[in-house]
Amino acid sequence: MASVHESLYFNPMMTNGVVHANVFGIKDWVTPYKIAVLVLLNEMGRTGEGAVSLMERRRLNQLLLPLLQGPDITLSKLYKLIEESCPQLANSVQIRIKLMAEGELKDMEQFFDDLSDSFSGTEPEVHKTSVVGLFLRHMILAYSKLSFSQVFKLYTALQQYFQNGEKKTVEDTDMELTSREEAERKMEKEELDVSISTSCIHTKESETLPAFISQTLSACSVSKSGLGYSHTNVSKNREEEVSCSGPLSQKQAEFFLSQQASLLKNDETKALTPASLQKELNNLLKFNPDFAEAHYLSYLNNLRVQDVFSSTHSLLHYFDRLILTGAESKSNGEEGYGRSLRYAALNLAALHCRFGHYQQAELALQEAIRIAQESNDHVCLQHCLSWLYVLGQKRSDSYVLLEHSVKKAVHFGLPYLASLGIQSLVQQRAFAGKTANKLMDALKDSDLLHWKHSLSELIDISIAQKTAIWRLYGRSTMALQQAQMLLSMNSLESVNAGVQQNNTESFAVALCHLAELHAEQGCFSAASEVLKHLKERFPPNSQHAQLWMLCDQKIQFDRAMNDGKYHLADLLVTGITALNSIEGVYRKAIVLQAQNQMSEAHKLLQKLLIHCQKIRNTEMVISVLLSMAQLYWRSSSSTIALPVLLQALALSKEYRLQYLASETVLNLAFAQLILGIPEQALSLLHMAIEPILADGAVLDKGRAMFLVAKCQVASAASYDPPKKAEALEAAIENLNEAKNYFAKVDCKEQIRDVVYFQARLYHTLGKTQERNQCAMLFRQLHQELPSHGVPLINHL
Repeated sequence: MASVHESLYFNPMMTNGVVHANVFGIKDWVTPYKIAVLVLLNEMGRTGEGAVSLMERRRLNQLLLPLLQGPDITLSKLYKLIEESCPQLANSVQIRIKLMAEGELKDMEQFFDDLSDSFSGTEPEVHKTSVVGLFLRHMILAYSKLSFSQVFKLYTALQQYFQNGEKKTVEDTDMELTSREEAERKMEKEELDVSISTSCIHTKESETLPAFISQTLSACSVSKSGLGYSHTNVSKNREEEVSCSGPLSQKQAEFFLSQQASLLKNDETKALTPASLQKELNNLLKFNPDFAEAHYLSYLNNLRVQDVFSSTHSLLHYFDRLILTGAESKSNGEEGYGRSLRYAALNLAALHCRFGHYQQAELALQEAIRIAQESNDHVCLQHCLSWLYVLGQKRSDSYVLLEHSVKKAVHFGLPYLASLGIQSLVQQRAFAGKTANKLMDALKDSDLLHWKHSLSELIDISIAQKTAIWRLYGRSTMALQQAQMLLSMNSLESVNAGVQQNNTESFAVALCHLAELHAEQGCFSAASEVLKHLKERFPPNSQHAQLWMLCDQKIQFDRAMNDGKYHLADLLVTGITALNSIEGVYRKAIVLQAQNQMSEAHKLLQKLLIHCQKIRNTEMVISVLLSMAQLYWRSSSSTIALPVLLQALALSKEYRLQYLASETVLNLAFAQLILGIPEQALSLLHMAIEPILADGAVLDKGRAMFLVAKCQVASAASYDPPKKAEALEAAIENLNEAKNYFAKVDCKEQIRDVVYFQARLYHTLGKTQERNQCAMLFRQLHQELPSHGVPLINHL
């Protein structure tokens, strides 16, 4: 393989088929592709301004930069790119290259001699310091350094390059002609078949059957041959691309690495796939194993596929090569070696922390702190302090580390670290139950730092944080507003045209919140559109794909539970558990409870409660307590449910989780209804129903209105007949509203309970026709969703 590259690419650092380590010591070298680009530049200079229109010249100028910086491409592809910009110039370039390749060696010599004339004269065609001028000078210098044997090999490679391009052009032309002929033949055949079928209407069926079979077989053979032909051409195209890609020059390699790194950050879908990118990087490292930046991009690429071993290997190689090449020591003197070592340990700690290897991360972090203290590097120590908080954030005194880190970051002028520290503090205070106005004031101070220093990534994180905080506090309208604000923002960073902006984790988080909020309101088509956009923007192999995967699984689970399809919900639990174990166990307990497997559900909820209390997941603790209370009701143990509900209410009030507090009050009202005190339950409902109707999910709104109707009916038992009839009419209106809410989320089980209750009320009021309609609807739903033996009235 090396000998092939030696004959095609004339790198002076390659001798006897062996590539030297310092392959990028030469800035550039001459290849057949670059000769073709030089011909293009020469023709552009020779063509007058009147011969090429302004729009064509503008398109050519836009084409030049990727041609100069990108890797080598085939001649046919180069012709196609030039023809799309200026067909006239493409013809001139093709003729010029043909004359040079089919001529003699002296034609190529004369061409390079004439290139120097571009810089001569009082008004030269090309300025020496321009991008094109620098490229021309590099090519002239590289060509002048070639020996005679290398010049001869270059000319031979140019001839081969031209012949391959001509062969590809002829094949493309033949393919077009063949496809046209096949289309014409197919049309003629169809016309012939129609005429034959018309003339043979009165023939026997036994005579027409063999002809039909033969036509079918011939059509199949034609389609198979067409498929084989296209597959052969695709494989040939790939082989040509591989044969054209050799050792890149320094500029080409740097351009490739910077382009892929930018795409990985801004729009991962536009970057090469992990396998393709790794193949290109391996090819690059084969010619220069000490290219440190390639090892670092390999590290980022391995992180995409969660490959622990390869990412660690590439990261260590990056810092090893950084020290070996002396890049750090040249810029920082003798201190450069120690700087590389401490930042290598710091990056290794971050890598282990990302994969959940906390003990290894702590050991690497201690090593980084030791080296940074010896070198008195305050910036590195600040980064170490931030990672110390990340490793110990579950401890009660972790906020002390965080506050100290923010103060030190401000003191040393590190706005990025200071802002991250502030946002981490806000997140911690939100989980600790601080008021929303104080948290928003802190985020406002953080936003001032972002806009002052143009930290666009942190602006996105701040808005996503606000979205999550508003959802935590149960204010879905404010969360929706913040999510839409992030979606409507443009990134402050300049990215290329066609590259998506804000393709970061915060953007994925905001979109997931948006999908869940739409699903809660029964807008499942809108939620599916958001998820579809997420899948396109963050493919399954991307690093943030787990966010939308979990969101999608949760929405599907809720829809299956609402529809009464518990077997489908049980299947979805496995996927949820793989992405989030706590959420998976909680959903498994809900499914068991719906299937009347009370003892198994209770065991799971008890274990989950102990675990969540241990890790201080207050939101999940309250949700588990509410599920346990509902389990006690269904087991006819409503008195045991009261202390559990009071514990949940105390926690939700302490941590200011307003929506969970309102849901807990609803459950307390239902407990009072079961205990026979509906008046107190109704007064409790008036306190809790407003936040639910304002910011609650559609399903919770329906449950709240259903409970109000139950309490109204229970309270009307002691009323006079006229007042009782009026109360029952009001209860029927509330039941209609509840039924509309349940219909939005297709919750058939709750609709069945509502129409059953309505039928009873209509019977009491003597409305036979309405009663019969509700009874018929109940019968249809009851046959579709058979009851599990639980009294219908005991459902909340």
